[in-house]
Amino acid sequence: MAARKKVVAGALALALPFALAACGGDSGGGGGEGGGDTLTVWHYENEDSAMGQAWARAIEIFEEENPDVDVVVENQTFEQIQKNAKIFLTGDDVPDVMEYNKGNATAGQLASQGLLTPLTDEASSRGWDETLPASIQTTAMYDEQGLMGSGDWYGVPNYGEFVGVYYNQDMLDQYGIAVPTTFDEFEAALATFKENGVTPLAEAGSEYPMGQLWYELVLHYADRDLIDSYQLFTEDVDFSDEAFVQATEKLDEWIKAGYIAPDSAALTAEDMGVSFINGTYPLMVSGSWWFGRLVEEIPFTWGQTLFPENTMHPGSSGNLWVVPENAVNKDLAYEFIDITLRPEVQEILGQAGGLPVAGDSSTITDEKTKEMTENFEAILDEDGLAYYPDWPVPGYYDVVVSELQSLINQSKTPAEVLDGLSTAYEDGKTDLLEG
Repeated sequence: MAARKKVVAGALALALPFALAACGGDSGGGGGEGGGDTLTVWHYENEDSAMGQAWARAIEIFEEENPDVDVVVENQTFEQIQKNAKIFLTGDDVPDVMEYNKGNATAGQLASQGLLTPLTDEASSRGWDETLPASIQTTAMYDEQGLMGSGDWYGVPNYGEFVGVYYNQDMLDQYGIAVPTTFDEFEAALATFKENGVTPLAEAGSEYPMGQLWYELVLHYADRDLIDSYQLFTEDVDFSDEAFVQATEKLDEWIKAGYIAPDSAALTAEDMGVSFINGTYPLMVSGSWWFGRLVEEIPFTWGQTLFPENTMHPGSSGNLWVVPENAVNKDLAYEFIDITLRPEVQEILGQAGGLPVAGDSSTITDEKTKEMTENFEAILDEDGLAYYPDWPVPGYYDVVVSELQSLINQSKTPAEVLDGLSTAYEDGKTDLLEG
């Protein structure tokens, strides 16, 4: 029998009302009644994206090697899976393999509720625990409480992301500034721009960017033990620790110096990105997810580098491949996951700017893409992924945004901001550990 690939768009949204009633239907569930030879894959990547292109090739390879297996690909949205996974995965009509978000409140929660299949044995037998760098593996493992970083594997990441510094080379040249390689040089560049009437940093306080700049400063002063305590609860965290205090006071100093525009508190990430693309600001501290858009839209000479002198950086693996506990064809799911880590598929990710976690940057031909991938590899080589400031506890994102908006507005002192962050962190941690 020849293999047959079927692509279904938005199947989760369409099927959910029926799932709530009976968890039935014919588009999920690894082959329907009796199992059969069907692999059902759910993911939410656009077909033109680096991940979409890579997963398409992985499916082709799977079909070539499994000619008697039908492949059903269901394109969901991130929001559909994020909101409805817990409900849908309690039924019998589930995919064999699914893309899902990493972290305590997402993959960890599903794992602790018994809705995901432990993958530790597969990770060992297939060599995933040898292929993936240590800081990438952290996002794959969850303990009995659903806390990231230890316990069994419940997902497999195969691409990455990180935060760095994008710079307008034309504006640097205009004011005789070299690309900063030290923290002192970075601060000197900020001062030079301001002295010439240019606000240096593109920022946004109503969404994630300001929190990531703050976290870059925390990471500048912190060591790995503090970050593991903050992210993984290995020890108690004191927000009066020198690293948190120095970072928050330094950010306050930059705000007072005019390195960040006063109206940034109300701006979105989109506002920030557009202002950098338009050449309004010479520097933008943000994530690798901007890369493709910058390549397409920026009209000036630009580059990207790591935050100077930091040995740790905001970032993580990308989303995970997970296998629902009720999946019918788990062995086929494991095989598909394994294919996504093969050099051929990882190279497609790399060429398209997708930051492969098991790839080789030397095969990348585009210089900007190669530079970004080499920066990511340098982070992995130093075990330098420090995840994101809002990750430790559910609901913390809104707290980080609100507190740092107060710092931009100068309505709170650094000490008051740290008090707000500490209270929400401790309350959220207690809820997680005792809930």
